[in-house]
Amino acid sequence: MANKKSITESDIIGFYMDYVLTHNHKPKSVYAFAKDNKFEEQTFYEFFGTFEALEQSIFKVFFDNAHAVLEKSEEYLTFHPKDKLLSFYFTFFEILTANRSYFVHVLGENKNQLKSLKSLAHLKKRFTNYIEHLDIKTIDLKQEQLVKLQNRGLKESAWFQLLVTMKFWLDDTSPSFEKTDIFIEKSVRASFDLIDTTPLKSIIDFGKFLYKEKMMSN
Repeated sequence: MANKKSITESDIIGFYMDYVLTHNHKPKSVYAFAKDNKFEEQTFYEFFGTFEALEQSIFKVFFDNAHAVLEKSEEYLTFHPKDKLLSFYFTFFEILTANRSYFVHVLGENKNQLKSLKSLAHLKKRFTNYIEHLDIKTIDLKQEQLVKLQNRGLKESAWFQLLVTMKFWLDDTSPSFEKTDIFIEKSVRASFDLIDTTPLKSIIDFGKFLYKEKMMSN
């Protein structure tokens, strides 16, 4: 067997994704999975307690990869929060697209119930923490309790927006998922217009886009 020190978390995630896509189901046991991939069973438990924990980590790792790419850009660090979020979305969905077969397998049958999927739990923690530190300007309510409720609402609505975007991407059949790119830009801009209580032009534009997509799909 391979030296366990040479096996990383990313290696195990890669082995797992490949297994699931090849066999169309998760491995029967950690022992069999480790043996098939020539590493010690104990090594698996150094990173994950169960396959379910591994599945949750996959989405977290891809978030971390997207965030790491952005943080390396000096230009990104100077962006307005709206442009930072747009950059995150485009980077994150590039990573999802590079691994689309796995995500379709995991999320495809549950795309109408993404909010309740346990496999997204770690992603939600990472993403809502990211939103919290974007320094998005909101209405100054001047009361601590109201500010806490507003911040919680902001994070939950941002999370819901990400889930809606993931569902749109899963349904998207356009070349290079170009409609998802349009969806991302219009939805993020519309959400910031709502927060900033600015003119409704982008919100109406986003509504027209959604209406057109619905009409075409019927």
